[in-house]
Amino acid sequence: MTSANQIRMPAGGASASPAGPHKAGRESARRADNRRKWYEIIGLTTPAVVIYVMFVLVPMGFAVYYSLFRWRGVGPPTEFVGLRNYTLAFQDPIFLDALRNNAIIVFGSLLIQGPIALGVALLLNRRFRGRAVFRLLVFVPYVLAEVTVGIMWKLLLTDQGTVDALLRSLGMGGLVQAWLADLDVVIWTLLAVLTWKYVGFAIILLLAGLSNVPDELTEAAAIDGASWWQIQRHVTIPLLGPTIRIWMFLSMIGSLQIFDMIWVTSVPAVRSLGASATMATYMVDNGFFARLWGYGNAVAVILFVISFVAALLFQRFLLRRDIEGAITGRAK
Repeated sequence: MTSANQIRMPAGGASASPAGPHKAGRESARRADNRRKWYEIIGLTTPAVVIYVMFVLVPMGFAVYYSLFRWRGVGPPTEFVGLRNYTLAFQDPIFLDALRNNAIIVFGSLLIQGPIALGVALLLNRRFRGRAVFRLLVFVPYVLAEVTVGIMWKLLLTDQGTVDALLRSLGMGGLVQAWLADLDVVIWTLLAVLTWKYVGFAIILLLAGLSNVPDELTEAAAIDGASWWQIQRHVTIPLLGPTIRIWMFLSMIGSLQIFDMIWVTSVPAVRSLGASATMATYMVDNGFFARLWGYGNAVAVILFVISFVAALLFQRFLLRRDIEGAITGRAK
């Protein structure tokens, strides 16, 4: 019996021994594959991370640092004032006017550009003669340079300019205003110019979203007896929800940081009174031209914080469903 056991045990050991090396080999190959993936990830992301740190995080850090000093841009900052620059900004009525103007531009862009763009996009999505020409025409203002558009509208809106002459020729001379000089009218004039400039981008974005709406759904609704408006209301527009929300996000961030169109179109004297100032123009006026570099950096930090918080809130409450729907393999 002892001899039989001695014979069987080596045989059993021989049959089980290959499993260990095979398993160890698979583990080693898996670890090597994981290391190779990490090397690829690090190699591909390192240049982008370096550029992001150098041109985004480092300037942000310097902006926060300089905002804590009263500094006129000559020599190293030495007069530490802490949060004094921030409190001065919120005590300045001109800066508060700039905040109000940014809010008007944000909500005005969403409430005016959105419906106009949606209506025009739905019409241009239909087949008719010359559709490509109309699509091109509505997109032309957006591709024009901001400086060009600003100078053009500044000339059109001057006293006795083309807009005034057109209104008088139509018998509406009572509507003639000092479009860019009246403190109560200028921000609404600029909002109209911004709408003319940027509504084309919203239209093109919505047309791209409409191209992804399946024809089978609209055809099925039409077969069931739905009118064109009912199809748009109950089928097309709900499917455009992600595209509309993305446009709202881009429009909101762009409106908070708007600078070039306001800077070129507005009159400096009116802007200095806060009637046409935005946070970005206020920052340049006080930080660059007044040479209050510490104060200007504080305004830049405030602008960044407002934009960042607005982006986070928008993503949290409006873009969350779209982001979660785009992520696959989420753990249950």
